[in-house]
Amino acid sequence: MHKQRNAMIQLLNIAGTGPIFGPIMGALYGPVAFLWIVIGSIFAGAVHDYLTGMISIRNRGAHIPELAGKFLGKFSRHMVNAFSLLLLVLVGTVFITTPASLIEILLDGKVAFGIILAAIFLYYFLSTILPVNQIIGRIYPVLGAILLLGTISIGISLVFSDYSIPELTLQNLHPENSPIFPLLFFTITCGALSGFHATQSPIISRTTQKESQGRYIFYGMMIAEGVIAMIWAAAAMSVFDGQTLNEVIANGTASAAVNEISVTLLGAIAGTVAVIGVIVLPITSGDTAFRAARSIVADYIGLGQKKVFNRLIIAIPLFVIGYILTNIDFNLLWRYFSWANQATAVIALWIATMYLLVKGKNYLVSLVPAVFMTYMVFVYILNAKIGFNLDLNLSFIIGIFLTIGTVWLFFNKARKNRLNKIEVDEKIVA
Repeated sequence: MHKQRNAMIQLLNIAGTGPIFGPIMGALYGPVAFLWIVIGSIFAGAVHDYLTGMISIRNRGAHIPELAGKFLGKFSRHMVNAFSLLLLVLVGTVFITTPASLIEILLDGKVAFGIILAAIFLYYFLSTILPVNQIIGRIYPVLGAILLLGTISIGISLVFSDYSIPELTLQNLHPENSPIFPLLFFTITCGALSGFHATQSPIISRTTQKESQGRYIFYGMMIAEGVIAMIWAAAAMSVFDGQTLNEVIANGTASAAVNEISVTLLGAIAGTVAVIGVIVLPITSGDTAFRAARSIVADYIGLGQKKVFNRLIIAIPLFVIGYILTNIDFNLLWRYFSWANQATAVIALWIATMYLLVKGKNYLVSLVPAVFMTYMVFVYILNAKIGFNLDLNLSFIIGIFLTIGTVWLFFNKARKNRLNKIEVDEKIVA
């Protein structure tokens, strides 16, 4: 497809509720959230998205599990397959319930939540089994215009309003004193760094016309997502103080804050348009999440996807699982999603680092964020209640040793890859 269409699809694929809900919740920490969005999107997120997209292009559109098997070993392929599939189904499920809730609010409860949920499921199902250009490629330019219109309107209104953005400070302003390390890096994922993007870039790599378009499509759209995140973080910090924002989120999730920010800055009518833009984001990410999940399963079991029947064999069970998960507490799903998301980003960064190292290129550009986020992922799961629930200081110490061990294993594998002279740009053999 054309470069501009690919870029718009890539942006809408990667920009779910993450670059809106995440920054709004991250705004509770104060202006320090801006630093993570800016530094993260430029030096981690965009590097992550660009390298995974380009490596996929040079390996015939291979997904992350195939790339993991090639560069990190066969065991890694099986592990990443399971991990990626889990992440994608969680993403698809989360991005069904959030837009359904917002639509129900917009319609003032006149349409039952179950009917809205069923309508979104139907759209997801069609977009999952039909070719990209039949639904996604046709409808995304329109959805993209709505998204950009709403977000830009929020940004412009913020500039000319009487609201002020707090001055930059590294102080932790969270009303509940939640630690910046590691929680901020799991609160704001999309908009800074997100492993979900590694599952989406290979989709667009298969429709990219030439390699020279990669920087604009993959790197550029991640920067655009970072801008979206900055706008919503700034809006949240301007419209609310920390305590009020915390209460709004606690009483109605981040979607309540989205609605209040939009109406406050833009008025009832224009605010509704902005909320529609927010609804567009998760829907356009959820459909491609299930599509990517189908592709990963198909690649893993070697089932061709040209026939519609073969697509249905995989798609139907995935949607059944997604429906079951919609009945689980949303906050619990979101916490697991956040950790799985960043863990997937770490794996993708290690794949990119291995590619650059074996190829003799500057691998530090991906090694630095890979090491940092590996440490954050270990500390988070060691400390979190959904993980091992260890003391935070103890988690920091154990995390250091686990990260050092991971780095040692990586360079040991890199040495073997160099000795075996693996071809970094070749067709993946199933």
